Amino acid sequence: MVVAAVAGHRTGAPGDGLVKIAVFGRTGQVATELARREHGASIHAFGREDADFADPDAVEHCVRELNADAIINAVAYTAVDKSEAEEKLATLINGTSVGRIAQVAAERELPFVHISTDYVFDGKGERPWAPDDAVGPLGAYGRSKLAGEQAVLDAGGTAGILRTSWVFSAHGSNFVKTMLRLAETRDQLTIVADQVGGPTPAAAIAEASVALCRNLAKGGPSGVYHFSGAPDVSWADFAREIFWQTGRQVTVEDITTADFPTPAQRPANSRLNCQSLGDDHGIPRPDWKAGLADVLKELKAT
Repeated sequence: MVVAAVAGHRTGAPGDGLVKIAVFGRTGQVATELARREHGASIHAFGREDADFADPDAVEHCVRELNADAIINAVAYTAVDKSEAEEKLATLINGTSVGRIAQVAAERELPFVHISTDYVFDGKGERPWAPDDAVGPLGAYGRSKLAGEQAVLDAGGTAGILRTSWVFSAHGSNFVKTMLRLAETRDQLTIVADQVGGPTPAAAIAEASVALCRNLAKGGPSGVYHFSGAPDVSWADFAREIFWQTGRQVTVEDITTADFPTPAQRPANSRLNCQSLGDDHGIPRPDWKAGLADVLKELKAT
């Protein structure tokens, strides 16, 4: 395998020395946003042809050959329901390969940001989850992501784990695009109303990941952090905002999780306490309604 060096980089922010960021992931929502924005540092994305996360040895080799100042991992097995039947593969991608990146990044003293999920929690209660709360994933996807988190922490390097939730953008598959597609042929939809969380624009996650990378490179604290959009809402209310912003005349009927059974159990409480990310790194929660307006504008243009 030939690993390309990062070339043609732009000048990094003054004093942080961070000019080249290697991003694992090329086609996902966050990876797409990382590649299309100016961050004050060059972004070089590595796809499956460079490092297949189902092959941890290939991933490790790629990291050892990188010409980069920092690493962001935006690769994940995200098929929540399918992972119940493919937990071994999900764990290989979300756990083992992530651990290989973390180990080599620690050896090379490269700051590493890994994107994780609210699914590491059991979803009980109504209090927003703090980064140091006890974890308890409900299914295979959450367990695989937790394995990746633990591998990053075990590596002991300069690293930030960024747990997020309910990601949306103008790219790939997500709730916003599903609602718009369904609204083309329906004027009434039943949407789950007893799951609550913070919808998060992929663009905001991209910006937060780079900012966290930069702060880690300057000696900022490593650790587990939360990053999700504000304010917290139910899926049903998220859908109502989508239709309000687009002027669609679609009635949303609230249903419970029990009314919409799925192979994998979803956490009812996906609220995330994001205060420590602001305190330690100056990164605030994004306004998801403003992010939604940007996404809808882009979708309309395309």
